[in-house]
Amino acid sequence: MQFQVKSTILGFESIGCVELHEIDELFSTLQSCDGSISFTLANPYVLREYSFDLPTAIRVLLDINEDSKVVVYNIAVIQDPLDESCINFLAPLIFNQDNATMAQAVLDVKNHPGLGLAEPIKNFKS
Repeated sequence: MQFQVKSTILGFESIGCVELHEIDELFSTLQSCDGSISFTLANPYVLREYSFDLPTAIRVLLDINEDSKVVVYNIAVIQDPLDESCINFLAPLIFNQDNATMAQAVLDVKNHPGLGLAEPIKNFKS
């Protein structure tokens, strides 16, 4: 499914359109619509308990309400072996499937002390 990027992905400000493709319950890929950039994403809820307050600016930008179909992913940096791969839990990607929009939220580490920028998958999967 294609999504319009409503707020830039950190470091990739020129991306305005992305395609999300699920690989399995844990991993998905996110590719710019022009095919120039690709990310591996992880479903955080498969790995751990994961909750945060969605910033109001993101909620408004993506037109999210209590009935919206929203999915959340985190960018993963894949390593070999796979369990050394790291996930950024502090900058989730928020997708509103109802209107095909997405944005990256940047969470304050002070408000989310249990979340890290580069947490190894091996800390969560047994």
